[in-house]
Amino acid sequence: MNILLIHQYYKSKANSEGARWNGMNKVWAEQGHKITVIAGMYDENTGRKFTNCKGKLITIEQHNDSIKVIRAHTSEKYNKNFFWRSWAYFTTFFFGLIGIAFYAKGKYDVVIATSPPLTVGPLGAIASIIKKCPLVFEVRDLLPESAIDTGVVKNKLLIKIMFWMEKISYKKAAYINVLTPAFLEILTTNKNVPKEKIWMIPNAADLDVIQPRGVDKALREKHDWNNKFVGLYCGAHGRANHLWQLIEAAKLLRNEPDFLIACIGNGMEKDALIQKATEEKLSNIQFLPPVTKRQISDYFNSCDVSLIVLKKVDTFKTVYPNKMFDSMSAKKPIILAIDGVARKLVVDDAQCGLFAEPENAQDIVDKFRFYKDNPYIARKHGENGYKYVCEYYDRRKLALKYLRLIQKT
Repeated sequence: MNILLIHQYYKSKANSEGARWNGMNKVWAEQGHKITVIAGMYDENTGRKFTNCKGKLITIEQHNDSIKVIRAHTSEKYNKNFFWRSWAYFTTFFFGLIGIAFYAKGKYDVVIATSPPLTVGPLGAIASIIKKCPLVFEVRDLLPESAIDTGVVKNKLLIKIMFWMEKISYKKAAYINVLTPAFLEILTTNKNVPKEKIWMIPNAADLDVIQPRGVDKALREKHDWNNKFVGLYCGAHGRANHLWQLIEAAKLLRNEPDFLIACIGNGMEKDALIQKATEEKLSNIQFLPPVTKRQISDYFNSCDVSLIVLKKVDTFKTVYPNKMFDSMSAKKPIILAIDGVARKLVVDDAQCGLFAEPENAQDIVDKFRFYKDNPYIARKHGENGYKYVCEYYDRRKLALKYLRLIQKT
């Protein structure tokens, strides 16, 4: 097959390990298929434009003989605020059209557009018309609901535009892939999408990238983790993540020097979070820069427990965070401050973690203390998670299942 993928955040070759679509494409390429990617120029790992894209409107990257990436201009002010992020999405949309029309040459069998942002949906619909092939629209986040619930989007006109883009994406897609059972339920009951039109290939684990290994003693020494019980948060530092609850947890633990919270990642609220921690003189919470997926494996193996948190809104009861599967791959017990389908998977199905009420710092602290005081249960939960993710959420197995579905379109 010849596949055209539209993905705003497609990773560079250097940072491709463990990313959902880089991993999926690797498996498909091994099966003899060709993939062309239309992507943006913003590097989530550095928070800046890709170095090789500076001063350019279109760039071409050949990741291997089977995978070509066409990067479309993205505004360098992406991470400044929501207005500039929206502008970046629309610049990528416009130059993505140019990429599709003049650089993604040849005949394609299918177009896949994976959201967020919602702008990839209409872009995918146009691409499917130009290339005369079916569109598969993938829902990785429930938009515009999550943006509205978290207060990121308040402008009524922009909300109307987002709902229009969502409607167009669902209508023009031959099939829609969702990442959680809650998404499937919402699309069929609230969005009037026929159930037979929906697939579910969820997020998964790259078991060859993140594996249970020994503690990296040098890493623990580097970050002053020695003799501390470390809870690791790894992910975005934005409004939706609401890491203020971890600041509050650190305040509750300020007189217990055995505990440490470490946060790895980037986002619009990171500077404010660092400033607050400094004002509060909190030495028990760290904010570390983003690292590669391979390095993330070392961090997970060197911490004691994984902290996975989001803002307390109903929309987030529908999501499976990526780091949930990464934590399980490294045999780490999880403190999950997210209700809904994620809670069911972690606490009930996999039995690999404890639920803490979102935005309830005291509950997070209580679970933190519980794992420190009960190392046997912590170890058992880690082992349970690893067994579960190997059986049900191996990315290679799910990539092959996805491929079989696409081949039937």
